[in-house]
Amino acid sequence: MKIIREAVAGTLESSDVMVRIAPLNPPEIDLQIHSSVDKQFGDAIRYSVLALLEQYRVTGVQLIIDDKGALDCVLQARLETALLRASDEKILPWRAH
Repeated sequence: MKIIREAVAGTLESSDVMVRIAPLNPPEIDLQIHSSVDKQFGDAIRYSVLALLEQYRVTGVQLIIDDKGALDCVLQARLETALLRASDEKILPWRAH
């Protein structure tokens, strides 16, 4: 998936996460995570984000994650929304869990 524009998804409300995404040249991943629960769940947040980026074959992206204690399913939904908004894709490929 190619990121072609900046996009935002989510809020800064409690139990939510704001995902900001922008294209980046060269094709690398610049991931910045700011979380109120970083000490407890920082590694899990990073793993979840990177796994989703790998699943959709995303490179050349800057991601800023502002987490306010969101559950993993919320984080993934916000990230998928931001990815769609930042690309020319109309739908994400379905996946089985």
